[in-house]
Amino acid sequence: MATKLSLCSVAHDFTISFNKFSKTHQRISNLSLFPPLKASNYCFSNNISISSSTSRISEGETSLVSHAVKENEEIQTSNSKENQIFDSPISSSKLVLVIGGTGGVGQLIVASLLSRNIKARVLVRDPEKAKSLFGEQDENSLQVWKGDTRNPDDLDPAVFEGVTHVISTTGTTAFPSKRWDGDNTPEKIDWEGVRNLVRAIPPTVKRLVLVSSVGVTKSNELPWSIMNLFGVLKYKKMGEDFVRDSGLPYTILRPGRLTDGPYTSYDLNTLLKATVGQRRAVLIGQGDKLVGEVSRLVVAEACIQALDIELTEGQIYELNSVEGQGPESDTEKWTELFKAAQTQ
Repeated sequence: MATKLSLCSVAHDFTISFNKFSKTHQRISNLSLFPPLKASNYCFSNNISISSSTSRISEGETSLVSHAVKENEEIQTSNSKENQIFDSPISSSKLVLVIGGTGGVGQLIVASLLSRNIKARVLVRDPEKAKSLFGEQDENSLQVWKGDTRNPDDLDPAVFEGVTHVISTTGTTAFPSKRWDGDNTPEKIDWEGVRNLVRAIPPTVKRLVLVSSVGVTKSNELPWSIMNLFGVLKYKKMGEDFVRDSGLPYTILRPGRLTDGPYTSYDLNTLLKATVGQRRAVLIGQGDKLVGEVSRLVVAEACIQALDIELTEGQIYELNSVEGQGPESDTEKWTELFKAAQTQ
C-alpha cells in the first residue's frame, strides 16, 4: 500500500495530509517540518557565495549540486509561509520519481532536482526522514509517498501517475550489519525490490536510471569475490539483467566506492552546500573495467544528466571521480563524457 503525503506550506507548523488515491490509503496530520530555504532572484552559477548564521561557501568553490541562488544572498530560515525554496513556479515538464530518495545518493538527487525547479516525487519507507531532509515544500515541488519496493502492493499505479522519469538508488550493505535488520538484505533490496519496481513502471516512462555497482560482472574474481561473499554483486547483477530485459528505456550506472556523505546533518541547506573538494573530474567507462572511488555528488549528477541525454539510453556505465576540474552540471560536457566512454 503506497500512501501519498502532500507537502503544503503554512505558517510555523506544517501538515502532511494524505490524498486518497485508493480505498486503502490512510491519513496522517500534524507533522511539523523544518523551515525551508528561500532563494529569490536566482540563477544557475558555478561560482557562488552563500552566507548564513552558521556556515559559508566561499566564492569560487564549486558545488555539483548546482544550487540556483543569487551571489551573496542571505539564506532565510524563518517560519514564514512565504518562505519557500523557490519564488517562481515549476518550469520543467518532468516529474521525476526517486526511489530511495533519503539515502546517501538519493537525498542529493532530490536536493538537486529542487534546486533546478524540477518536480520530484519520492517513495520512502520513513516520511519523517524525508521531512527532516527536505523541509517544507509545496507539492508542486516535492511529493512524498510512503512505500517499500519490497512490497509489490506499495507500487500500485497511483505511485506512477504523471511520472515521466524514474531514478532508483536503493541499496544496502555488502556485509551483514544492522542495516540488514527487518529483511533489508541484498536479495530483498537489489533483486526483489528492483524486480517489483520494474514490473510496476508503466511504458509511458521516458527513462529509468538504475544505480548499481562496479564489479557486478566479476563477482567470482578477486577482490570482487570478497565483496560478494553475501551475494550483493550477484543480486545487483540480477536486478540489472531484469531492467535490461524489461523493454523500458533505461540507463544503468555502476559507481565505484562511494565517498562524500552520506550526510547526517539532515537539512536542505547542508545538502545544497555539499562539495566534492578537489575530486571533481569524472571518469566514465564501460565493460566493468574501472576500479576506484566516486563522490556521491558525482553519481547524483550523473543520474540527473542521464535522464535526458539520448545516447545514454540502453547503456551501462561505470563512474569514478578523481582530482581535477569536472563537468559540474554542464550537459554538453556530460554528453561528451558518455559519448567518449562508448567509443573506448
